[in-house]
Amino acid sequence: MEYMETGGSDESSLACKILCCQCGTPIEPNPANMCVACLRTQVDISEGIPKQAVIYFCKGCERYLQPPEQWIKCSLESRELLGLCLAKLKGLNRVRLIDAGFVWTEPHSKRIKVKLTIQAEVLGGAVLQQVFVVDFVVNGQFCEDCHRVEAKDFWKANVQVRQKTDHKKTFYYLEQLILKHKAHESTLGIKPTHEGIDFFYANEGQAKKMLDFLTSVVPCRYQVSKTVISQDIHSNTYNCKFTYSVEIVPVCKDCVVCLPSKLAHQLGGIGQICVVQRVSSTIHLIDPFSGQIAEVNSNSYWRTPFNALSGTKQLAEYVVMDIEIIRDHEKRTFAGQGAVSFKHVLADVWVCRPNEVGTNEIHTRTHLGHLLKPGDIVMGYDLANCNVNDDNFDKMNRDNMADVVLVKKMYADKSVRNRRRKFKLRHLDADGMDVTSVNRDYTDFLEDLEEDPAFRQNINIYKDERKAAVAVEVGDADDEIPQITLQEMLDDLHIGDENPITGASVLATQ
Repeated sequence: MEYMETGGSDESSLACKILCCQCGTPIEPNPANMCVACLRTQVDISEGIPKQAVIYFCKGCERYLQPPEQWIKCSLESRELLGLCLAKLKGLNRVRLIDAGFVWTEPHSKRIKVKLTIQAEVLGGAVLQQVFVVDFVVNGQFCEDCHRVEAKDFWKANVQVRQKTDHKKTFYYLEQLILKHKAHESTLGIKPTHEGIDFFYANEGQAKKMLDFLTSVVPCRYQVSKTVISQDIHSNTYNCKFTYSVEIVPVCKDCVVCLPSKLAHQLGGIGQICVVQRVSSTIHLIDPFSGQIAEVNSNSYWRTPFNALSGTKQLAEYVVMDIEIIRDHEKRTFAGQGAVSFKHVLADVWVCRPNEVGTNEIHTRTHLGHLLKPGDIVMGYDLANCNVNDDNFDKMNRDNMADVVLVKKMYADKSVRNRRRKFKLRHLDADGMDVTSVNRDYTDFLEDLEEDPAFRQNINIYKDERKAAVAVEVGDADDEIPQITLQEMLDDLHIGDENPITGASVLATQ
């Protein structure tokens, strides 16, 4: 019985098949009446699809050309590169694409192979599937932006950043922010000048991106000018160069400023004589006589501008002879309606110049009571004997004004601090600039990073392996000297086209 049933099923399956009209092989019925092998010999559904194509790659910016003029960044064997390759195949829209993928090739072979699986209807509705490989040849070609980079003197937009001060602490801080956020990647060139730095760009859009970045990280204002290079009167088109002049507020960290009385009232009744704690997206001020703090944004500053009474180069050394701490509940009575800094401690201090010890002691009040003790060296500004050309300062009543404003404590000699420094920074590359020299402004900037954790939290600080391996000398071992911990430092890595880490900034040569 089982044999009879088996034989019957075989006969029924044979009865449902036909013979191929070409080779006579039994096949399932189909509109073409041919087997798959014979059908492939008669019809090629990949006909009209090129088996070789050319794509263009710019080695300067590592981008591929997407016709007609767009350049896109793609990594090898990525979805974006696969889409770019498929777009080069013209006849692909006449078939159904089932699958596409890369075939491995050597990265330096300048060849990209893509394996395609397609389907199409042939000979009366029969569906045929075929697999084949397309070979793409990668040819090198500079994009328009890289052509301008190679020309070096060709630019369409220029961003001129300036600050009218006798030191460059804000510029060093701005340089580190540019490096951290990679805001300089699209520049054609960087040129330091006496009062700032110039950035050159291939088009106006890239310059505006840098402009938006600058206005978001430092208080500044800008003006724009346009120069017509050439024009076509027939098509009414113009070739222009754009120049953006950016002016950063002329105050820096540790400057002593005199606020206009109107602005001081708007900031909660803060004293007019203030010390600049730091300059970030806003100007951070502290009243050294009351401990009151305030922030001035860019709009408020340019509405009621003020200048620095003194910079860091006008500060003089004083020796602390005696100090008396003011208690917290008394501290609030000296402040106005604004916020008070509880990180600082108010104190009455008696100081004198190093050459006048024991003869001429000066009494003042300071916000550095948590740092000072008798015998310390502190930097201050002599208000009593200063020669200042400032309208806001001239309008103040000198009777109730302190003789000295103390700004910062001196911890040790600069050579000792340089030996104890275990970190380094990245710096911008600029053609023709010596990045090995270090001036006093840059050394003061490094000391500010060590002394103020809030000032360095937005900066990438790298470990200096050479100094980290050297033991600290006995004479240099001073626990009071502020230092940056190893937990705050990044490892020194050189990857790809990153700028090298050097010991000085390109701005330090100006």
